[in-house]
Amino acid sequence: MKMTKSILIAATFLFTLGASAQDKDDQRVMADAENAKAKLQQSNKGLDMFFDNASGYVIFPNVGEGGLIVGGASGNGVLYENGKAVGMADLKKLDIGLQAGGQALTEIIFFETEDALERFKQDKFEFSAEATAVVLKKGVAANASYDDGVVVFAKPKKGLMADLSVGGQKFNYTEMKNITKK
Repeated sequence: MKMTKSILIAATFLFTLGASAQDKDDQRVMADAENAKAKLQQSNKGLDMFFDNASGYVIFPNVGEGGLIVGGASGNGVLYENGKAVGMADLKKLDIGLQAGGQALTEIIFFETEDALERFKQDKFEFSAEATAVVLKKGVAANASYDDGVVVFAKPKKGLMADLSVGGQKFNYTEMKNITKK
């Protein structure tokens, strides 16, 4: 009986410790996403119309990408509806082709319609090789438009990547439960 009680106490402690670490990671990603949003809006006023009119958007503040023939990328982000954080997301990318280097970037995906947003939330959303992100430079966002209810912006932060490859991005979404929504 004592052994069972000790195991239960240890398991509860480990679960609480793991949940606390995950909450801290999520809070860090949320803070990074808010900072990335502020910086992007300040440097490119054309994004305001997307933030104001989209059904939702997901911000991946720190995406790491690298490759030499075979490449990949990974990042964590925050999904917003009506300007409020509602869940956490992660992205994985795998591609093959002429590519070399590595870079860090910020990626934002805007969903024009509720339907596009729901596809993302149900983990039925992926980008194929044909999907391209609009690289954010001064004034570029104002001329961008949605394609199939989605528009993607990427802002390189540092590094250098030459890339002529095919592949795709896959996303996973988890609704927030324990984190205070902003």
